[in-house]
Amino acid sequence: MKKTLTIFSLLISSSIFSQGWQSLFDGKTLNGWKLMTGKAEYKVEDGIIVGTTVMNSPNSFLVCDKKFTGDFILELEAMITDTNSNSGIQFKSNFDAAGNKGQGKIFGYQFEIDPSSRKWSGGVYDEGRREWLYPGSLNSKAQVMLTPNVFHKIRVECIGNTIKTWLDGTATAYVVDTITANEGLIALQVHAISNERSKGIKLCWKNIRIKTSGVTASTFPKGIYVANLKSNTLTDYEKKDGWKLLFDGKTSNGWIGANKKAFPEKGWEIKDGMIKVLSSAGRESANGGDIVTKEEFSAFDLSFEFKLTPGANSGVKYFVTLSENNQGSAIGLEYQVLDDTLHPDAKLGRDGNRTLASLYDMIKANKQSRFIKQPGAWNTGRIIVYPNNHVEHYLNGVKVLEYERGSQAYRDLVAISKYKVWPNFGEAKQGHILLQDHGNEVSFRSIKIKKLN
Repeated sequence: MKKTLTIFSLLISSSIFSQGWQSLFDGKTLNGWKLMTGKAEYKVEDGIIVGTTVMNSPNSFLVCDKKFTGDFILELEAMITDTNSNSGIQFKSNFDAAGNKGQGKIFGYQFEIDPSSRKWSGGVYDEGRREWLYPGSLNSKAQVMLTPNVFHKIRVECIGNTIKTWLDGTATAYVVDTITANEGLIALQVHAISNERSKGIKLCWKNIRIKTSGVTASTFPKGIYVANLKSNTLTDYEKKDGWKLLFDGKTSNGWIGANKKAFPEKGWEIKDGMIKVLSSAGRESANGGDIVTKEEFSAFDLSFEFKLTPGANSGVKYFVTLSENNQGSAIGLEYQVLDDTLHPDAKLGRDGNRTLASLYDMIKANKQSRFIKQPGAWNTGRIIVYPNNHVEHYLNGVKVLEYERGSQAYRDLVAISKYKVWPNFGEAKQGHILLQDHGNEVSFRSIKIKKLN
């Protein structure tokens, strides 16, 4: 019987290798792995790698000795025993010996394991570098509670500069990056902890395997947002999913001056893949004035990148009808684009409802400072208007507010805002998208939209 099982095991192993897969864990020892940067304990129990959280340690990583180059698919199963910590799987990562004041630092992509109520498991984090590339909230349909004490199946697909992830067979994240690290490490993280309650939490991994030859892209279901970091481009997947660029990175095609017959002759600059409103010492619409899309939209998913200069103010408006004939900036629902630290508008309005990513003068954006990139860096904004008039604002992948357009609660907010003088404000069936000239230099790029039915 034992001989028969041995032959069967060899046949299975041979089949796996014939398909291009290789195991990274022998099920018995930590041969081929080494501990780096932290003090967490890793050991093998019953065919499982078990890591345990410890106090007074930075993030710990059990690192595979072999670096992998080129395209690959990584699969494994992972489990966490408590919701008071999180973990991650590093891939295409590297080691900086001088990092963390000489203690060493692992940096690179991480598949997030998050059992908290935030539900960001399957998201992509850039450990030790740029932080979140794909928070779980970008794909709300895939957000599920990661059950503790249960093994979950993980799949990571890296082809060229594209990363796709799956959790328990569900597509979770899609990243197109500008950094093309061709060689990197794979590592298992035990996260640093800061309280005794998180001490002794176990992280478990098994069935770790990788495929490095014959790698082909897997099909992703429709309707998943792509964090495309290549400016002013769309992947074939995005095009097939209905996305289109509102700014081609080179021309003003598709845009016109608000209440004008052409694109402004001054006050805006298109250069180096950016469309930039130039400074006029803070005088609203006194230079080139606002610009709007020629096309009007009703239900949509709009994504855009913006870069502020210190103290700058601007906005992205939607459902702009140009029917109010007001002086200054055109009227519409506004995603506030603002330097909260230096511009005085952040302290006006009510309860912070004029701060960055807020629905201007109506609803404050609920955001954490760690998700705000300061002037000089690019932020990503996103506005989703569903066919049922549910609206969401996002900042750098994190949902910061939501409301129901046209509801009684919405109308009550309009009634105590600057917009109360315009009947049925923000309730038009469709409208233009607007980039605001508020007299400060602000740049935009990667403006893309998808109509929702």
